[in-house]
Amino acid sequence: MREDLDYERIIMGIDPGTNVMGYGLLGINGKKLTPIVMGVITLNKFESHYLRLSRIFERVTGLIEQYLPDELAIEAPFYGKNVQSMLKLGRAQGVAMAAALARDIPITEYAPLKVKQVVTGNGGASKEQVANMLCYILKIGKDKLPSLLDATDALAVALTHYYEGQKPSAGTSAKSWEQFIKQNPNRLAKR
Repeated sequence: MREDLDYERIIMGIDPGTNVMGYGLLGINGKKLTPIVMGVITLNKFESHYLRLSRIFERVTGLIEQYLPDELAIEAPFYGKNVQSMLKLGRAQGVAMAAALARDIPITEYAPLKVKQVVTGNGGASKEQVANMLCYILKIGKDKLPSLLDATDALAVALTHYYEGQKPSAGTSAKSWEQFIKQNPNRLAKR
């Protein structure tokens, strides 16, 4: 199916959860960003935590097989007061990561504060603010937004990964403009 999508690169974003897990895939062609799909995996119908983990693995594996992402960006669990909830969330994240690792897909984690900061400019932004900024940046009609904003959070993680990849790498800073141009020929503006 990858040939039909015609993207240079695809980033899969995941917002892990034990009741609802969001996912979003972002296609990249040069500097053009296209949301491919976003949605949620609902897990609250499964009483057993182990069945939920199995479902996460199955669905993430299915998405990987369908869209063939090049990279996985996943939101890191934030620290809460409930240790049991943190443990379950960490397991859900780990199972999603295992699905990517089984396909040799590189994984990068981002803190929720980082994702909000990169996408909205405000580390304390609400889910609604993140969704609204995604609509603006990626030109998504508000009527196309899913009812559960875990999906837009996942797409925001993928977008964060794209933006973070655009930053100059540490240790490769140029000593002069001439060296910068040699290191970054694709960043020259054509007039």
